[in-house]
Amino acid sequence: MTAELAIQTRDLTRRFGTLTAVDHINLSVPRASIYGFLGPNGCGKSTAIRMLCGLLTPSEGGADVLGIDVLKEPELLKRRIGYMTQRFSLYDDLTVLENLRFMGDVYELGRRTRDARIDEIMRRFGLDDLTGQLAGTMSGGQRQRLALSAVTLHEPDLLFLDEPTSAVDPESRREFWEFLFDLVDQGTTILVSTHFMDEAERCHALAILDNGALVAQGSPLQMKQNLSAHVIEVETEHSRVVRAELLSLPCVIDVAQLGARLHVLVDPLVVSPIDVLTEKMREKALAAEMRKISPNLEDVFVMATHGLVPK
Repeated sequence: MTAELAIQTRDLTRRFGTLTAVDHINLSVPRASIYGFLGPNGCGKSTAIRMLCGLLTPSEGGADVLGIDVLKEPELLKRRIGYMTQRFSLYDDLTVLENLRFMGDVYELGRRTRDARIDEIMRRFGLDDLTGQLAGTMSGGQRQRLALSAVTLHEPDLLFLDEPTSAVDPESRREFWEFLFDLVDQGTTILVSTHFMDEAERCHALAILDNGALVAQGSPLQMKQNLSAHVIEVETEHSRVVRAELLSLPCVIDVAQLGARLHVLVDPLVVSPIDVLTEKMREKALAAEMRKISPNLEDVFVMATHGLVPK
């Protein structure tokens, strides 16, 4: 594996009976970066992460993580990674300090090292005033910080975060991502799964998964710049009617409503998309203003899940 890569997979695949949950995915994740898995629930993100952690054996293919073959040495790998699951996985009936001491013992840190790391990490994540609070009584944002503290206690080289912000408010999500960038600055590599577009924008690079398959990958900027579809913004007082009419056009791939505006994806082979849409509005006697705009990451996601973005 190339020295600069934290993760490299080779046709990584996992089947459960007749269901293929992860289908021959090939990834190259650079060290000291945030790499995102973007996709809907059930697309294979969690299954892929569990294989990369050494918790689930691939049905086919393989992966090197931190230079370790996950099939041959999963126990060695587990000492060098942290894994934060979707659900809060610490003990509700223990205090913050008790939870962190327990995790330090699990990681076999030694009492002096453990206590020094706990002091350092509680200051870093703003938990030093909550040492005696039961984990079960904490807010969503506080529990999230405690979970991140626990999985970074042993200073792992690589963090796997499986939809870590799905149950917290926007301010806590933003604060959480600042913590992640601090960790990357210190050399940690992070693989994070999400279904939030704004979080995906924060990643250095992304893989979009759909039905277990890798349908697009690259940096958010690259994927937006390479999107070949026309993106047309439509303003109208009859947004629901106009949306239905536009969706009836064979060249229209998708129409999303954003308040009083419509966000329309048009087949890239159409030479004059605004003229085509305008003609449709004229036929139906509907008033609308249109302009071509730059694509966003949601447009990339829609195109990729329609099979219209190169992998």
